[in-house]
Amino acid sequence: MVVLDGTVVNIALPSAQADLGFSDPDRQWIITAYALAFGSLLLFGGRLADVMGRKAVLLIGLIGFALASALGGLAGNFEVLVLARALQGVFGALLAPAALSTLTTTFTDSDERGKAFGIYGAIAGAGAAIGLILGGILTEYLSWRWCLWVNLALAIPAAAAAFGLLVNQRPEGKPKLDLPGIVVISVGLLAIVYGCSRAEADGWTAPVTLALLVGGALLVALFVLIELRVSNPLLPMRVVLDRARAGAYLGLGLACVGMFGVFLFLTYYLQATLMYSPIKAGFAFLPMVATIMVMATTSTAVLLPRIGARIPIFLGMLLGGIGMVLFTQIGVDTAYTTHVLPGLLVIGLGLGMIFATCFEVGTSGVEAHDAGVASAMANTTQQIGGSIGTALLSTIAASAATAFIADGRGDPMAAAVHSYSVAFWVAAGIFFASAVVCGLLTPGGVHARESTAPPAGL
Repeated sequence: MVVLDGTVVNIALPSAQADLGFSDPDRQWIITAYALAFGSLLLFGGRLADVMGRKAVLLIGLIGFALASALGGLAGNFEVLVLARALQGVFGALLAPAALSTLTTTFTDSDERGKAFGIYGAIAGAGAAIGLILGGILTEYLSWRWCLWVNLALAIPAAAAAFGLLVNQRPEGKPKLDLPGIVVISVGLLAIVYGCSRAEADGWTAPVTLALLVGGALLVALFVLIELRVSNPLLPMRVVLDRARAGAYLGLGLACVGMFGVFLFLTYYLQATLMYSPIKAGFAFLPMVATIMVMATTSTAVLLPRIGARIPIFLGMLLGGIGMVLFTQIGVDTAYTTHVLPGLLVIGLGLGMIFATCFEVGTSGVEAHDAGVASAMANTTQQIGGSIGTALLSTIAASAATAFIADGRGDPMAAAVHSYSVAFWVAAGIFFASAVVCGLLTPGGVHARESTAPPAGL
């Protein structure tokens, strides 16, 4: 539900804008409000799950997300819609790490864990593409409001199942929340995510952008110092200093930097250049969804137990880069089957390997009282990587289009397609560099994958 919401609302934006009458500059706040709240509170949500119990926080997240979605669907003006999206982000930040840590502590057997994380990785990797399909169908045949109300159909059954099936396990004693750490890292991540959003509109060298990014980085550094000194840290350094988990978190973040180029620029290309309807553009991503699902389940059930994490992550990044190189060949007159489909299939294979492997490795080997924050780290690196990727590739594409027109090399449509190709080249470079970095950082060989946490109970 959280993954779907990242793209399902994007498709509905033009219809919502026409209905509520907000301006083009204001439109970005429908996306930014969610991203700011979600990205800045993930670590807090993960630690809260460790302190209060995963079942309790999962239920709060599900119910709150459903109510926020209902409010957004009923919004009669722009302000209420932005408020609803921000509330979705708040409760999503509770829901996402609680759900992942529940998976971590429930499936402790190696084989069961591999299957569970294969499914989770498939959903995480393919959810954004499925959101494009669902958003197109709901917007075209019902209303943009259903892109928000659809969450109720997912949240209510999930909450009922969680209430009836899960056991709420709380840690022994009364652990305290690290309030200074919560405030510092939340403000720091808020500044970084918002700085990336401003960079997309104002450029990376704009004073406000630089102030936000530098200030956010300094606050993250201060957060690390705080965590090294407090007795109950929000993010124990033992979670991130483990070499395997560090490689997994880095892999997730870097993959999201490159991956967002697929959804952002291919959606533009399919609709503005090939003249696909929103529904047709969404369904064009189905082959990638299929390959992600197949490779995600294969990676954790077959590859990871036999060859470890290094090779699947390395090959996944390599395939992601190759897929991006294939996309650089698109043109104004090229066809989907010859110039888009091959890249989607290759990238789907790569993302399936990356997401399933990184999620499992990133949450393995942690104590029960750290499962929530380890899961939150995986979600946080995704969110930060996606924010940086969207801003970075958008500004590069905009500069490429401006230079293309200034050189008199073609019309605006040709300039747009050229800008997409440039962005795909950059994304390919990110994937190839990530293959090297993650290949060197991630330990080789097969390691024990079971969590040290006891089963959560069913």
